[in-house]
Amino acid sequence: MGDDNWKQLQKFMSPETILALCDSLKDFVANQKKCFSVVLHGGEPFLLGAKKLDYLLDKLREVLPENYPISIQTNGILITNEILDICSKYHSSIAVSIDGPEHLHNKYRVTHKDTGTFKEVVDGFNVLTQHPDAAFLNAGLLAVIDPHSDASEVYHFFKSLNAPSVDFLYKDGNHSKLPINKSSIDSTEYGEWMVALLETYITDDKPIQIRVLDDMLKVLLGGNVSKEGLGITDFAIVIIDTDGTIMKNDTLKSTYNGADKFQKPFNIKDIKLGDFLKTEEFKVYQQMQRPTSKKCLSCPELHVCGGGMILNRWKDENGFENPSVYCSDQLYLIKNLRKTIAKFTTAYA
Repeated sequence: MGDDNWKQLQKFMSPETILALCDSLKDFVANQKKCFSVVLHGGEPFLLGAKKLDYLLDKLREVLPENYPISIQTNGILITNEILDICSKYHSSIAVSIDGPEHLHNKYRVTHKDTGTFKEVVDGFNVLTQHPDAAFLNAGLLAVIDPHSDASEVYHFFKSLNAPSVDFLYKDGNHSKLPINKSSIDSTEYGEWMVALLETYITDDKPIQIRVLDDMLKVLLGGNVSKEGLGITDFAIVIIDTDGTIMKNDTLKSTYNGADKFQKPFNIKDIKLGDFLKTEEFKVYQQMQRPTSKKCLSCPELHVCGGGMILNRWKDENGFENPSVYCSDQLYLIKNLRKTIAKFTTAYA
């Protein structure tokens, strides 16, 4: 959606940058009581190859106790038993991106030659599920919603893969660049799709876990969320680029070119992560999670949706001071979640 920062970046993180990062993480573990997660994202992390991956995970695990999660988000194509053995050795879990059955997945997830990747992804996921340590390694699936698809078909397809869980994402988009297949700010295509998914999910005697629905139901029942972009939370997500530059959440790339950059450049080779988190620039960035639009601040459902993801609030004319472009969808979904809770509360009263 216009971002071109990748053109200036080296493809792989150098050993010097890895050592600086790990030194910073070691210091952070020693000085912060609260556990945190490290995620290898991309791009495609497994393009590192076995040797570089082993080096990176070895250095990370030297400074991160085993209860500190290391997870990897992959398109699944490069999964091999050698790669899985390395991940197992360093206690690193793997989540695979796949959008549904072949006719849906291949609409958007294609190669540079514009051919679908479905078969290769499923083959990789099957290698993962058959590994001796699959119970830990397999962290489930991540899917981007196509509101023109059949939610029940998508759910049952994922269940047929024996996935332990699925995390569903709305497509990137904002007020100035509407998400694909959303007809207007006030339309509810994505919310209606999620309600259809909810109906399938809630009536399944042996469901697979759907994190986004579980989190929203937890909030409505008085609990806390574990996912960014829901509830009133203060997640502190920072990205370390391959050259060591510290960046904001990379989802912001979809709003405007350079939106994920801090005004002052910071590099992990020059500043400890703990010291960076004390800077005014980081505090301003973290505060961006809380919505500022009057509609959000007066909304009775703010504690459930949290104003949505920051990227979805963008509008060229006034920046992030807007409700999510998915506001109507989320309100529609929350209304139906409340109905579901009321129905089951009545049934078991």
